[in-house]
Amino acid sequence: MPYDRCDRYDCDVLVIGAGIVGLSAAYAVTRAAPGTRVAVLEKERGPALHQTGRNSGVIHSGIYYRPGSLKARYAVRGAAEMVKFCAEHGIAHEVTGKLIVATEREELPRLHALVQRGRENGIPVRELGAAQIAEYEPNVRGLAAIHVGTTGVCDYGAVARQLAESLAASGGEVRYGAEVAAVDRRPWGVAVRTAGGAVVRARVLVNCAGLHCDRVARLAGDDPGMRIVPFRGEYFDLARPELVRGLVYPVPDPAFPFLGVHLTRGIDGGVHVGPNAVPALAREGYAWSAVRPRELAGTLAWPGSWRTARRHWRYGAGELHRSLSKRAFADAVRRLLPDIAEADLRPAPAGVRAQAVLRDGTLVDDFLIREAPRTIHVLNAPSPAATASLPIGRQVARRALGVLGAAGV
Repeated sequence: MPYDRCDRYDCDVLVIGAGIVGLSAAYAVTRAAPGTRVAVLEKERGPALHQTGRNSGVIHSGIYYRPGSLKARYAVRGAAEMVKFCAEHGIAHEVTGKLIVATEREELPRLHALVQRGRENGIPVRELGAAQIAEYEPNVRGLAAIHVGTTGVCDYGAVARQLAESLAASGGEVRYGAEVAAVDRRPWGVAVRTAGGAVVRARVLVNCAGLHCDRVARLAGDDPGMRIVPFRGEYFDLARPELVRGLVYPVPDPAFPFLGVHLTRGIDGGVHVGPNAVPALAREGYAWSAVRPRELAGTLAWPGSWRTARRHWRYGAGELHRSLSKRAFADAVRRLLPDIAEADLRPAPAGVRAQAVLRDGTLVDDFLIREAPRTIHVLNAPSPAATASLPIGRQVARRALGVLGAAGV
């Protein structure tokens, strides 16, 4: 795309990716600066078909995240905003609260640390003894627990669709079936060519491509300093949903960005069980049979992948065992819910987490947003990004509008 100058822009801000973060960013631009021309390119036939539409639908409270981090600030703020957004637009949601349950003595110090972290993040937390757990969940067993009242559930796919509708009502557009094939960044702006041959010229590019964000960054000529290593989260549905009233979580291991196998009563009344976290063999590898050799080779060629594997192989082996053995998965669930049987677990659709991994093998824990000339890259936005999507979107919009302002637009 040899464009040395541009006399006509198709839009002011071009967003790649119609997941909940990309749509929130586009929506926030139109709210903050009415009249700004915004377009979104999405390779799929509709919005929210990957991370946004393939999770457990939890509105996270923010209790897990380091005080002062983007995750902590945006999750706490975003949880309240998401409940309000759903109420205003008639989107199914419920503030259920959740239990975080310690089932082993060695977990008790970590549970207490979560209490302190929750309080530092301004989250109401109630500490429970073993006998008090039954007040909330009669079928759950543990040594101690904490109750977090601000956690809830919603339909994030419906939220994304509403954001797309609101964007269109403000004059923006979402182009579906528009996979990005090339990016040409010049002093005047950015030109993006889709796989179908269409060219879109914009003043500012916002990369919210999720599972493909590092690839888009490289197309733009930037070295993101990380790679997306996809982890598949495998779920079951509980055949006896009456065993669980709300949300029940184990005490997480702080060394990992995963929360462990948990129980989630959704807005449809069913109970989701999971996920475990296993390496996916494709960026959209929702089953072991989904293999894309080029993508897998890219993951294996990244030094951080091997360093992560060496560092955390014991944890990974346990996750693989639960993936391949339903009995092992049921055993993990029985730590929280003793009455469960293998037959109570029915396979449910899996999701894939877009996990950023640094060259040294570090699993990026916080949200990661970087700027380059005329470009904003959102490079790590897995859970709780759906919860935090409205504040993340505003942050990205502020940066994009700042670039426009610096360019004298």
